[in-house]
Amino acid sequence: MRILHTSDWHLGRSFHRVGLLEAQASFLDHLVEVVRSEQVDAVVVAGDVYDRALPGVEVVALLDEALARLAATGAAIVLSSGNHDSPRRLGFAARLLERSGVHVRTDPARCGEPVLLEDRWGQVAVYPLPYLEPALAGPMLGCPPGSGHEQVLAAALDQVRADRAGPRAGVRTVVVAHAFVVGGLPSESERDISVGGVGAVPAELFAGVDYVALGHLHGRQRLAEGVRYSGSPLAYSFSEHAHTKGSWLVELGSGGLERVDPVDAPVPRPLAVLRGPLDGLLTDPSLAADEQAWCQVTLTDDERPAEAMARVRSRFPHALELRFEPAGGPEALGAYTRRVAQQDDLSLCCGFVEHVRHRAPGEVEAQVLRSAVEGARVALARESGVAPLRQGRRLMPAGLAAAAVAAGVDGAVAVDLAAVDAVQQSPAGERAAG
Repeated sequence: MRILHTSDWHLGRSFHRVGLLEAQASFLDHLVEVVRSEQVDAVVVAGDVYDRALPGVEVVALLDEALARLAATGAAIVLSSGNHDSPRRLGFAARLLERSGVHVRTDPARCGEPVLLEDRWGQVAVYPLPYLEPALAGPMLGCPPGSGHEQVLAAALDQVRADRAGPRAGVRTVVVAHAFVVGGLPSESERDISVGGVGAVPAELFAGVDYVALGHLHGRQRLAEGVRYSGSPLAYSFSEHAHTKGSWLVELGSGGLERVDPVDAPVPRPLAVLRGPLDGLLTDPSLAADEQAWCQVTLTDDERPAEAMARVRSRFPHALELRFEPAGGPEALGAYTRRVAQQDDLSLCCGFVEHVRHRAPGEVEAQVLRSAVEGARVALARESGVAPLRQGRRLMPAGLAAAAVAAGVDGAVAVDLAAVDAVQQSPAGERAAG
């Protein structure tokens, strides 16, 4: 059996305000052609089909067309929801679609229910696990209150093993999961799914499975021979400039996994990360190939050049991001952005409270902030019908402030948290917000 493993399409996403829908449509054309030319039996999409809970009408139309074309090849389609998707919206009419060979799984209650495929050696059981938000999926899977990602995913896999021990004993098994597995290399374009840094799960949870098709991390990578991320089909941040995008072509034989081959995706425009003084960048002949790339440019001049972006674009017309870091200048320049870029939401909030109140949050206050961050994240996961204001790694501060008030934090801290929104609206705060 031949399975094409892909994930993280993020249909509707843009790249530094450049729309990618045409490039995403080209990728889907490529996917259909691969399914035909390689005689693929099943296409597995491991979550984050859409980039947001409320996709635009043209984005929904693109997915509708892609699924119809893929189904017309005769291949089965197995698609699960990720943390960017709205499970209810993506899962609409799922049971009706199954009759057409399109299996959309967004309900945690169905984790132990496989999609059954068949080849000349018998059945292959594919278990599509949607993204499992602990606070929401945990109770459905019988987990105690306060369970984290590892405990919830383990409970889902217990249901898989229970099914395999019964009617599916000895059947070849594929598990599809949208999670951050220990050992995976992240990039800057994934939305954080953890609170306080607790979100990674060990690969050992998947022991005994023939192949694990992972989604969430945007770099195509191998954690073990049978445990892999396909990555996103397009680059969604400059941190991915060295990635080779694509999917995995997985082949199962009579005894399980036999081989896995990379399938490279088309590149709409290459990425380039350039650094140096402006005059040097404009005259360096070795950068000729980057003139047609989307560029991130960091200028190291001691003084900020006048009309810097216009001059950069005179040679690199597709430059999208301009940074300024003087080689010998004060280290503090840009230090705030660098300092907060690697912090999780809870650390950022605690640091902000310490800044405005001149003391670190106490134990009780820190716990309230933790509850507020968790509450805001869960509120977004519930998909109340309002799309997030920002699609970056950070939570909406207004929602976080409301959660803090609900959690009982004192008025001063609640006001401080609400003030983050005003800070993030400023140019200095944009990077922290994103």
